[in-house]
Amino acid sequence: EVQLVESGGGLVQAGGSLRLSCAASGFTFDDHAIAWFRQAPGKEREGVSCMSGDGSTYYVDSVKGRFTISRDYAKNTVYLEMNQLKPEDTAVYYCATRRGIAMMDDRWYDDWGQGTPVAVSS
Repeated sequence: EVQLVESGGGLVQAGGSLRLSCAASGFTFDDHAIAWFRQAPGKEREGVSCMSGDGSTYYVDSVKGRFTISRDYAKNTVYLEMNQLKPEDTAVYYCATRRGIAMMDDRWYDDWGQGTPVAVSS
């Protein structure tokens, strides 16, 4: 059974940092892409960043230069380091996985975590 468990969310002031973790199990980690999505209240879910098994990474323009995705193959864990946080980054953050290359479209992902909330105060 595929399991994704996010952690690391919380309340932070604008300009601060958080590191989200996504612990994965139940599938072959190396050949799966992992993506981070977020959904703010009243808004559609959007792709934030994703990483293929080969290490290729993608970021939505609004987080480029501030967020960094990485994965620890020994721990089957993907991280999202978030720096210079802004109030508009406030959302519930989800990780998701799919076999193959990373995509920023949530329609391509079948397995999701439960989400971790991030709130950035101004």
